[in-house]
Amino acid sequence: QVQLVESGGGLVHPGGSLRLSCSVSGLTLDDYAVAWFRRAPGKERVGVSCISSSARQTYYADSAKGRFTISRHIAKNTVWLQMNNLQTEDTGVYYCLLKKYMEDPKTLCSSPGSGDDYWGQGTEVTVSS
Repeated sequence: QVQLVESGGGLVHPGGSLRLSCSVSGLTLDDYAVAWFRRAPGKERVGVSCISSSARQTYYADSAKGRFTISRHIAKNTVWLQMNNLQTEDTGVYYCLLKKYMEDPKTLCSSPGSGDDYWGQGTEVTVSS
């Protein structure tokens, strides 16, 4: 059974940092592209950052460029999203998604996912003073 467990969310002041983790079990990451999506209160889910199956390519939404870094560790079967200089607009629930054999991270971040993908349950990030 495939499971994705996100963690690392919390309450942080503007300018602070968080590192989100997506721990995966039931499959190995090296065949999968990974996306981090955010659902802000009252808004649609949007792709924040994505990494291709080979990890050779990454994509960041404009709002995340220069502040967020996506990375993965195959042996630990974990993907991280390091978020620095957090702003109030970064508030939301962050979800990770796995899609098999995807080398276009921009498209991954732009698509809502399909029935073959795997989603985590989300971790909540609140940026507030």
